[in-house]
Amino acid sequence: MGKLPNGLISFGKNANCTLALCPLEASILQYQPSIPGNGIVIGVFALSMLIHLVQGVKWRCWDFMICIIIGCVDEIIGYIGRIMLHSNPFSFNAFVIQIVCITTAPVFFCSAIYVLLSRTVNHLDRSQSHLNPKYFVWFFIPCDIVSLILQAAGGALSATQAGTGNKSGVKISMGGLVLQVVTLVIFITLFAEYVIRYTRKSTAGPLQPRMRLFLGFLFLSTIFVLVRCIYRIDELRDGYDGPLIRDEPLFMVLESAMMLLSVLCLIVSHPGIAFDRKPQTTAGLHYVANEKATEEPKHLGSSSE
Repeated sequence: MGKLPNGLISFGKNANCTLALCPLEASILQYQPSIPGNGIVIGVFALSMLIHLVQGVKWRCWDFMICIIIGCVDEIIGYIGRIMLHSNPFSFNAFVIQIVCITTAPVFFCSAIYVLLSRTVNHLDRSQSHLNPKYFVWFFIPCDIVSLILQAAGGALSATQAGTGNKSGVKISMGGLVLQVVTLVIFITLFAEYVIRYTRKSTAGPLQPRMRLFLGFLFLSTIFVLVRCIYRIDELRDGYDGPLIRDEPLFMVLESAMMLLSVLCLIVSHPGIAFDRKPQTTAGLHYVANEKATEEPKHLGSSSE
């Protein structure tokens, strides 16, 4: 990677290498991303986006739907960038597209996930929560926004610094990923603690099968994102010179597969299904502001729902 004989440059804005002129090993990834593999990922994200669009329109969960769709579009653009790298592994623009979009897309899925904690507490039994549900939104969403900014800015900056020895961009991006991991761990802890307290102490009634399914898939979705973030931190630990960034099979398992499984789980753990929302009364993710609906503990299947 970097400058080659005869004025050839393998990476950066002024890169002029092609596979006809430079060896593949001179590229930053040192491999040609798989067209079938990345094409399948694009197809599954597109299908998931379509399903979430139908669900969002049906139950009018607009904000939840928008977060998921933006995340899916971000992923699709990122993997298109990877397909572009197959044709020209030295394309700087394609590399920036894939590194920024694929890195930041999970943040939008997390935004949708975080607000569901507030909605779940409101729906089941607020008395079993140590905090007012609205505080969950006030904490998690700002953390998500900061994480997005750090990852986007760090990803773009690190791409321009690759091969220069300056790793400030990588460190900024890693900071965003670390913040995302810490936020996810706190979320999982609070969610698990609430569910345990509810099942042991609440008088609102046992969890209905639909709610159990919702909670189970929501938990799995969060775990998949967490695994992916931990992998990306390890990948970026050595910047763009480490071995992990050049391992496509590992990337496809711990990045692509994890995020596909996460967004597919969110189809099952959709708020419209879990909370039996009626199209004419749904308020998307704004339901956390509906204080009147949370005055008495309720459980899935209650006639008031």
